[in-house]
Amino acid sequence: MLLAAHRTPTQEGSPVAAPPASLDAQASDRSGGVQSVERAFQLLEVLADAGGVSTLSDLATASGLPMPTIHRLIRTLVQQGYVRQDTARRYTLGPRLIRLGETAGRLLGSWARPYLAELMDTTGETANLAVLEAGEVVYVGQVPSRHSMRMFTEVGRRVQPHCTAVGKVLLAQLPRPEAASVLGKGPLAAHTEHTVTQPAELLAQFDAVKAAGYAVDDQEQEIGVRCIAVVVPGAPTATALSISGPEARVRTLEARTGHGGLIPQMQEIAGRLGQALAASG
Repeated sequence: MLLAAHRTPTQEGSPVAAPPASLDAQASDRSGGVQSVERAFQLLEVLADAGGVSTLSDLATASGLPMPTIHRLIRTLVQQGYVRQDTARRYTLGPRLIRLGETAGRLLGSWARPYLAELMDTTGETANLAVLEAGEVVYVGQVPSRHSMRMFTEVGRRVQPHCTAVGKVLLAQLPRPEAASVLGKGPLAAHTEHTVTQPAELLAQFDAVKAAGYAVDDQEQEIGVRCIAVVVPGAPTATALSISGPEARVRTLEARTGHGGLIPQMQEIAGRLGQALAASG
């Protein structure tokens, strides 16, 4: 948010005393500082939208900022380690952002914990929260099932999106070319005999996934494990909520119908979580 200097209305022609030079400079510094911070974050987001790599000219086109401003901000971001310049003179997101992202991810999992606990209590199965980051699924929160036989995924673990319910439901929300870019030309790694390894086959499923509002991992990452995932609408980053458990138990949950069915319940909890995350932002 930009800060605007407050001006007191005066009658035309009335003399107005000039503020002390030091106060005027301080107000200018404050306003310019806030604007610079906003623009720096704008450049980081433009870089992220471009897949983490961009040229100065592309940054100027996407951000609409003047080239001298971009030069100045990028130089500062490079000096601080938040952006780096590669050998092709392109600019990429820097390694110093990793710690910030990991910390933010842990906080996201903490904020979501009451909703994950509710989902676990409702279904009896392990509830997970995951985000799509740099083409990978990152698990940022989990409340494990109370069953002796239950699924467990380490928070912070990164996995490929093509074999997970959370990954597929999040990829389905992306424009088709962007989803195709994440998947690549393939073939994709086969974790089980059920894993879909051809990107074209996965892409063909995404319209139906987006329309249904959920995705399924049917033993595609691990034999005997079934996962269901829904999108968290309104979250500040691409986020999905899921349950995972033994195939037979999850299929029993899916057999529920009507308003009390599994998918409506998951979507209702995800909707409230999305509203809470949006409000906190």
